[in-house]
Amino acid sequence: QVQLVESGGGLVQAGGSLRLSCAASGRTFGRYAMAWFRQAPGKEREFVAAISKSGVTTYSADSVKGRFTISRDNVVNTVYLQMNSLKPEDTAVYYCAADPYNSVSSRGTAYDYWGQGTQVTVSS
Repeated sequence: QVQLVESGGGLVQAGGSLRLSCAASGRTFGRYAMAWFRQAPGKEREFVAAISKSGVTTYSADSVKGRFTISRDNVVNTVYLQMNSLKPEDTAVYYCAADPYNSVSSRGTAYDYWGQGTQVTVSS
């Protein structure tokens, strides 16, 4: 069992940066792969980035490669998403998710636990 709480969303101009955080409960955080997904209005949930339990392996969607970076701190049970060069099409609710099997998957079905989401709005 793990609870996830996202924070750091907000309104930013195109080209700007934002850092999202996802705080997790429980001592098992360091055993889970973590990921960020996003969902824009009227669109399907989309994979953004994932990171292995150790933080050694990361995997990002092509749409955010070179702009977004996922990282984690297992001491404070937090995963981060650093978003640079933001575009209006990045506007979405961003969710973090946890996979106890450490799959580092791009598929939402691989993740057992989800946060409530944080809104990111990028103005043009």
